[in-house]
Amino acid sequence: MFDFLIDFYPWTKALHIISVIAWMAGMFYLPRLYVYHAEQSEPGDSRDEIFRIMEYKLLRVIMNPAMIATWIFGLMLVFTPGIVDWSAIWPYTKGASILAMTEMHHWLARRRKDFARGENKITGRQYRLMNEVPTVLLIIIVVSVVVRF
Repeated sequence: MFDFLIDFYPWTKALHIISVIAWMAGMFYLPRLYVYHAEQSEPGDSRDEIFRIMEYKLLRVIMNPAMIATWIFGLMLVFTPGIVDWSAIWPYTKGASILAMTEMHHWLARRRKDFARGENKITGRQYRLMNEVPTVLLIIIVVSVVVRF
């Protein structure tokens, strides 16, 4: 049924990797922006406005399209015959980690809205800790795919 995807496999894989790199760059950078936003500005000051613009553009122009592309190309890979061994553990650890990464993305989007309303309640230290979540998830995803346990 999905045999046509075999012909596109190298392109799908390449576009998936490019999308993941763009998404992860944003996932690492946005929490760092939140650290500086929380620690270096007050609602309504000039730095607050600059941070809000940077956060908005990073999320809407880079991260959201990259996440969507990652999901599309990733699902294309999943449906390409012969790529996924469903009897192994790795597709499930990768899948769970991708769902967690997507939830982290949405959590970051909700925090952007808090900053936009001047209602941020999270400290720079807490954002620093949350900045580690994408790193841990990325490690799980890469090890799952490369080691294929």
